[in-house]
Amino acid sequence: MNSSAAYPLPAGQPASNSQEASSVAPGDIAVGVIIGRASEYFDFFVFGIASVLVFPAVFFPFASRLDGTLYAFALLALAFMVRPIGTVLGMQVQKHFGRSTKMTLALFLLGSSTAGMAMLPSYTAIGGSAIVLLAIFRIGQGLALGGSWDGLPSLLAMNAPEGKRGWYAMLGQLGAPLGFVIAAGLFAYLWANLDGADFFSWGWRYPFFAAFAINVVALFARLRLVLTHEYERELEARELEPCSVRELLSQQGENIAIGAFASLASYALFHLVTVFPLSWVSLYSAQTMGEFLSVQIGGALLAAAAMPISGLIADRMGRRSFLGSLATVIGLFSLLTPWLLGGGTAGQDSFILVGFVLLGLSYGQAAGAVTSNFLPRFRYTGAALTADLAWLIGAAFAPLVALALSARFGLGAVSLYLLSGAACTLLALRVNRLKSLRD
Repeated sequence: MNSSAAYPLPAGQPASNSQEASSVAPGDIAVGVIIGRASEYFDFFVFGIASVLVFPAVFFPFASRLDGTLYAFALLALAFMVRPIGTVLGMQVQKHFGRSTKMTLALFLLGSSTAGMAMLPSYTAIGGSAIVLLAIFRIGQGLALGGSWDGLPSLLAMNAPEGKRGWYAMLGQLGAPLGFVIAAGLFAYLWANLDGADFFSWGWRYPFFAAFAINVVALFARLRLVLTHEYERELEARELEPCSVRELLSQQGENIAIGAFASLASYALFHLVTVFPLSWVSLYSAQTMGEFLSVQIGGALLAAAAMPISGLIADRMGRRSFLGSLATVIGLFSLLTPWLLGGGTAGQDSFILVGFVLLGLSYGQAAGAVTSNFLPRFRYTGAALTADLAWLIGAAFAPLVALALSARFGLGAVSLYLLSGAACTLLALRVNRLKSLRD
């Protein structure tokens, strides 16, 4: 189906431009989305895994392992806290200097911050300055991730053939399991093949250097894609350009909130099957890190396999209905958390494998589920800020809160935490439905 028929061009748009824009294939857009998201997720998981395996010993040796991990998780959250600021600043840069300048600056900041982490001296060498520098670089990563928004996920959704929007929506999400597999595999290899002294001295730095290299490749790949005349015309035709944040918040701020909470169950589960269980096992389980990382890699592959299935199902029953059904299942799964994570190796492995499958199904459809609520001129900025808010309220503090609650009150508190996320998703989807009927 011709995408211009499904989404009419703004009044006055030349017909020739419409024809040229329609030649942009959704598959080509999907390649750019996957490349960009995979590089971002790899960065994300390198820091997340290091927060458990590395940072407590290297930057917080003065604290207990539990407290050191909690401090590291607090730094993990910093990037999500400043990400909306990065988005707003990036929009201003794009308005004045163009999309290529914005993306170049953002990904240069991301790569520099990641490489800076790789070269940081330990706390033993320079004291508290090491922690301050790590926090600064983490803030740099968050600002960069917000500023690197390219609009391709929205463009992909708008160009998807009728009846296949769920399928195309999940393509960009494939970057999450891909990034996790590479990051976890690299750490597992280094953990297994280096002794403790070498790993904590220099071995842990290699994944950060790898992240820097991947960012460089991703930068040129994405720039080659979004700066072609065809894509520029397509983005302009769809009005995928920055808008006034103040005007967006005053006129359609409720859509940002609804969109963020509609995917809350998926974003909460995201960290509760990746980073949090790694910390729980390292502190309270006899299972070795190498074994557990291998299980998580297997779970990530299951998530990757589940994502295409999510696209097929969502196209049959509707993305929002599918998200609601998955939120209910995630709520039921949350009730099993104490028995699984507290049930030894078999229970922990089962939690990971089942959790990753649910993550693949739900997260595959979590991005932009209600982006169509935005008026066209607000969609570009609105989609970016919705994703930022979803990460902030759903995932930023999840490892920190889950570990603190479980250490203080037991794993039952983690069940309630995840259950609250599922309840928020169901409530947001209900509010969105009532809003649609009202409008």
